[in-house]
Amino acid sequence: MSIQSIENKLLQNRELSWLSFNERVLQEAIDPKNPLIERVRFLGIFSNNRDEFFRVRVASVRRMLQLGKKARQQLYDDPEELLDRISKKVIAQESKFLETYSLLVNELAKADIHLINEKVLTEEQKQFALKYFKETVRPALVPIMLSKKSLPDLTDKSSYLAVKMIMQNESEVKYSLIEVPSAILPRFLVLPQVGTSRYVMFLDDVIRLGLSQIFKIFPYKKIEACAVRMTRDAELDIDEDIDESMMEKLSKGIHKRRKAQPVRFVYDKKISTDLLDYLKKTLKLSGNIIPSGRYHNLRDFMKFPDFGLKKHTFPKWTPSRHTELINKPSLLGVIEKQDIMLNYPFQSFSHTIDILREAAIDPAVTEIKINMYRVAENSNIVNALINASKNGKKVTAVMELRARFDEEHNMLLSRKLKDNGVRVIFGVEGLKVHCKLIVIARKKRNQMQYIAHVGTGNFHEGTAKAYTDISIWTANPKISKEVYKVFDFFRKNYIRGTYRQLIVSPFNVRRKLSDLIDKEASNAKAGKPAYIILKLNNLVDEDLIERLYKASIAGVKIQMIIRGICSLVPGVKGLSENIQVISILDRYLEHSRVLVFANGDNELMYISSADWMGRNLDRRVEVATPILDVDIKNEIRATLEFQLKDNQKARVIDGKQQNKYVVQNGLKIRSQKKTYEMFAEKMQG
Repeated sequence: MSIQSIENKLLQNRELSWLSFNERVLQEAIDPKNPLIERVRFLGIFSNNRDEFFRVRVASVRRMLQLGKKARQQLYDDPEELLDRISKKVIAQESKFLETYSLLVNELAKADIHLINEKVLTEEQKQFALKYFKETVRPALVPIMLSKKSLPDLTDKSSYLAVKMIMQNESEVKYSLIEVPSAILPRFLVLPQVGTSRYVMFLDDVIRLGLSQIFKIFPYKKIEACAVRMTRDAELDIDEDIDESMMEKLSKGIHKRRKAQPVRFVYDKKISTDLLDYLKKTLKLSGNIIPSGRYHNLRDFMKFPDFGLKKHTFPKWTPSRHTELINKPSLLGVIEKQDIMLNYPFQSFSHTIDILREAAIDPAVTEIKINMYRVAENSNIVNALINASKNGKKVTAVMELRARFDEEHNMLLSRKLKDNGVRVIFGVEGLKVHCKLIVIARKKRNQMQYIAHVGTGNFHEGTAKAYTDISIWTANPKISKEVYKVFDFFRKNYIRGTYRQLIVSPFNVRRKLSDLIDKEASNAKAGKPAYIILKLNNLVDEDLIERLYKASIAGVKIQMIIRGICSLVPGVKGLSENIQVISILDRYLEHSRVLVFANGDNELMYISSADWMGRNLDRRVEVATPILDVDIKNEIRATLEFQLKDNQKARVIDGKQQNKYVVQNGLKIRSQKKTYEMFAEKMQG
């Protein structure tokens, strides 16, 4: 059991809790109730998550090794012992992953979908694959011949084929590395269909098929190619040289990331011992050297072809249109009269784009402000802002350049926006800007009106189709004027503002959340109604966990839906027996954050951009807004009830990290399906 007692408080280690979350993703690949191809794609999600875990979390723990006692205080663990437990857990999960992969290959074959390699091709298939290799793959390959003196830097996001050639005299051996170009070519080649049988092969095996063409100048007797993969530390070391701009610092940091310290090396367990030893010695590898299967970088399974077979994929759920935003002459006019909630992906993200498009041409609009953390590559949000600027609106975009793995994209967007007249502000020194805000200023009857947006998710058309998030649009001055104040802080960091409605980190969030929890504890002791419902991605913050434990001891009923890391340990007698925690994993990634407090008989509800982690509460700009509209509050409450009663995709979170499914009692309730149906029925009237 990986629970640490810190000053008599039980805390689950965050890294091991995260690995437990990823095991829930693997459960979705195992679950026969999911469509077959979607199960394969869950293997890709699991792999992608694990890559990021090593690049970020394992890299951080390795850095902690240098901090001694300070590291133990931050990790609640000895970093060396923690790395050992992580390694054992990862190896066990890798074994389950390979077992699941083998199972799914067999299941695909039963469905007449055959994942084959270069050794079993028919002559027709071989000629098709060789033609594809010659025309498409070969020009994208850059084989590197290896010497004992040096080894090229292995890029973090690629897998490689390590090639061993035994020459004709058998005493000479040559080694080479070939990067699998999955960033520019599809990872899977669909071969010609034969009757009802469908065939697909990895790009890796297309390269293996063409090895004789690549190395034909060498008189080799035998050739073999085994997959290897390097994962590097993804943290950016950005120095504080005040003479450098933020853009220059980030560019340097990203360049360093490409050559950063290795944190994991994965290899095909069939690789020859001499080639593996050569790579380990030359790369100076130590720790997290993991034997695996024939293929690596399996996040590409997320794009596994569906062959047009609808029965093997999730049924299409078309996002509903919001009834109040259909066929209306002015969307801003609608929001002026009533608050509007959009619940993605069950409702269409296009409404938000349409609102900004209208603002771009509305003569009454004078100003648009937005903060952007992650946006789509070809973003309609960005296009609407540029259009507004060209129409004479004063447009300000607060760009967070330190959004991990989106740094380069955000730098390019910043330049594009600047070139088109948009004022770009690069966040706040020392604080990441992670809130999801828009404010539109309109001049109405010689007075300024502010229409504001507060949300839980990014302004990203892609993730709005895959992540569950909530957006609130409001002209209520109690909210909209405070949103405008937050943008004043971005412009002039010495202006903090006073917030009576919004909860804004790092200013009033700890005090406000602490007060809300403590009030429930006081009410419970006084015999008043007392309950808390929390929906978060991650719960880590020690102080807030301690307050939740105290509230539980006081008799407060606490229900939590935590998607990922949960450092709180529920169900401990005398400490957390009034706390229940579930985690829901389904076709959409649960991403919305909702906070509900009984507050006596006057229930309070908030949506937030922040998880309960130290970084979100103390080192980021995050915003939570109260839900003041009764109808919207009821809609959100209904979705929470679906989730709390979910008995199809909900797992029980406990101290043993068993990830057992919630026991089904009565009717089957799958919360995402129920939510989709609720909004679809609402649209149909």
